[in-house]
Amino acid sequence: MDRKIWVLDTTLRDGEQAPGCSMSMDEKIEIAKQLERLNVDIIEAGFPVVSNDDFEAVRRIAALIQNCTVAGFCRATTGDIDRAWEAIKEAADPMINIFLATSDIHMKYKFNVGREELLQAAVRAVRHAAALCPKVQFIAEDATRADKSFLLDVARAVEKAGATVIDLADTVGYADPAEFGALVAFIRAGLAPETRLGVHCHNDLGMATANTLAALRAGADQFDCTILGIGERAGMAAMEEVAMALRTRQAYYSAHTMIDTTQFLRASKLLSNSINLSVQPNKAIVGGNAFAHEAGIHQHGIMANPLTYEIMKPEDVGVHVTKMVMGKHSGKAALKERLAQLGYHVDREKMEIVFARFKDLSDQKKIITDRDIEALVAGEVKAHQVYALDSFVVNSGTHLTATAVVKLARKGKVYEHVARGETPVIAAFNAVDKIVKHSFPLHHFSIQSISEGRTELGESIVQVWNNDTLVTGRGLDTDIVEACIKAYVSAINNALSRDDAQEPDAE
Repeated sequence: MDRKIWVLDTTLRDGEQAPGCSMSMDEKIEIAKQLERLNVDIIEAGFPVVSNDDFEAVRRIAALIQNCTVAGFCRATTGDIDRAWEAIKEAADPMINIFLATSDIHMKYKFNVGREELLQAAVRAVRHAAALCPKVQFIAEDATRADKSFLLDVARAVEKAGATVIDLADTVGYADPAEFGALVAFIRAGLAPETRLGVHCHNDLGMATANTLAALRAGADQFDCTILGIGERAGMAAMEEVAMALRTRQAYYSAHTMIDTTQFLRASKLLSNSINLSVQPNKAIVGGNAFAHEAGIHQHGIMANPLTYEIMKPEDVGVHVTKMVMGKHSGKAALKERLAQLGYHVDREKMEIVFARFKDLSDQKKIITDRDIEALVAGEVKAHQVYALDSFVVNSGTHLTATAVVKLARKGKVYEHVARGETPVIAAFNAVDKIVKHSFPLHHFSIQSISEGRTELGESIVQVWNNDTLVTGRGLDTDIVEACIKAYVSAINNALSRDDAQEPDAE
């Protein structure tokens, strides 16, 4: 039977505790909003007793979020619990999360207490929290190094005292997946069916995701996680990895989450920008190379059927398109496909010449850019041109809506249209759309300098959607607006050329 798995995100608490991952109040609120879009079940919003700023952040998030449980994190003391409750009490669905170490090494060196004294402290804390809040989670810190019989005694005692969730924390990433699965099964068998069992896995040995999945297979109902796996030391289980494993291998795990996985890339970018963290290219699910292919045999397979080398659809995690990286391992089919996207149609004979040049260049450069490819075909083939920019005028200012008048030439005739937009460039793009009587959704555009001096040359790169395909256009000019318009017209020409269809009549 397919089980629902609860997802607790602790990006704002455990994630922020990682060195260099502190966030401002506004950044925390934006992350919380994104977690709500992701449809996580529980947002662990912070540790209210740490500082007034942390308290205020948790309080504001609790008041803002309507569709997720909002939890405050605290130690097993009356003061901590009261402070946490004060921060979350206005939440639509509040929860108090209490943590207390359960391993002998922590009891001896952190608290200098015995097992019975610690068990009684856990019961008192949970009982106090349960009198304030209907949802209480007890987190058994360092559970994977605890005596499992004592761990079960603590779990049963706090369950009886009012804990609705028992969370087993692999605090130092010590567990092995098989070992952790056995521990979870042991504790699960000793608890009431209605008591939720969660796990919190750290990544010190690189096994946080594997341990989390093993726990879920063994009967855990909930997992704790963060976006990108940030957290103390080496971090913890990454939400995107666990959720996509459950989705991709649903028949194997017989479990699902309610996560909107299409929000993963957006969440990754929001967090990485907030904490100035560069996401490693080979990061699973959201890394720059997660859906990128350079090897020719892989590229050929992807073009024939994406399932040959992609077990997930890019759009399922918010990535809009598979990226074909052109390099020394790329084959002729991939090069031909990229040429078509750039608007070049190459016959078989010329393709052999261009491919030979491509291979020679790829021995010298790691990655071949579109500009390199265009240079390779120069003199051999010409891009199909339907429209050409004749002239343009833009009008904008601090208190003015940008307006553009654009003239395009086609087959000896000049067509003109006027349009408005948020910026001069967008206004010009809208005018072009009106002339060609078709809108090509804009995916990306950029402008950069490629020369020096007062009359430096700017290059604009524009990508538009032509049905389900990304098409690229380029424009060069000392006027950056003109460079952008030329690039947009170039992309439209390439789209029409790629379709090899009768372009719509211009006005």
